[in-house]
Amino acid sequence: MATYVIGDVHGCFRTLRALLERIEWNPHRDRLIFTGDLVNGPDSLAVLRWARDHNVETVLGNHDIHLMAVVHGIRGIRKSDSLDDLLAAPDREELVDWLRTRPMLIRLETAAVVHAGLLPQWTLEKAQELARELETELGGERVPDVLPGLFGNKPKTWSDTLAGDQRLRIVVNAMTRMRVVKADGRLDMKFKGSPRKVVDGQLPLFEVPSARSADVELFFGHWAALGYYEGNGVVGLDTGCVWGKALTAFRLEDRAVFQEKSERA
Repeated sequence: MATYVIGDVHGCFRTLRALLERIEWNPHRDRLIFTGDLVNGPDSLAVLRWARDHNVETVLGNHDIHLMAVVHGIRGIRKSDSLDDLLAAPDREELVDWLRTRPMLIRLETAAVVHAGLLPQWTLEKAQELARELETELGGERVPDVLPGLFGNKPKTWSDTLAGDQRLRIVVNAMTRMRVVKADGRLDMKFKGSPRKVVDGQLPLFEVPSARSADVELFFGHWAALGYYEGNGVVGLDTGCVWGKALTAFRLEDRAVFQEKSERA
């Protein structure tokens, strides 16, 4: 049995199938864990149906949550979205219902998987607790009431006293959107570039010296401009498949890395 963590697929179904052939994936033997953002690319419908049919493990990404909001009439389609096939599908409600019951964070024996990152103030145990709070809301009957409150850039600082929409919003922003934080630990939601463009007063999520979850290796996606990154107790796996680069799988048992050139190259 092998365990593979796979980066952001973004609807690149042909590339995903080719990568699975490359690693000789056996659904009866091997474990697949995705870093989120299954959708919003050339064939989101095929990827989501395949993931649902194989009941694969995946954390939720920001594009996955955006899809939920669109289906529930809370957000509109953006010019950059590639979701038309999925939104027109007769089984879209069933697919989104499956997606919204996926976890925010997956704990492994010596590691954890999240789409974007964890705030430096959180231990892994605290992050798991907060993830469960958000998962309960997204997977429950109140999801149409909960989703509107998840969008926005504030608050930027974590406090145990946060409650309601503000508490859930900072959790979803950290776990699905963050790339850098301010030196004082505040979220910086505007940064989208490569680490070379980080300026004074900003720290990439993997360079925060006082992160309380640093004792556990963190696997994440989301940061396509970072590309494959391994070091400082983290592994970044979003290698820009939807942008014509590659889809990456990491095998935990021997730390082998496999990449498949994107179908959009």
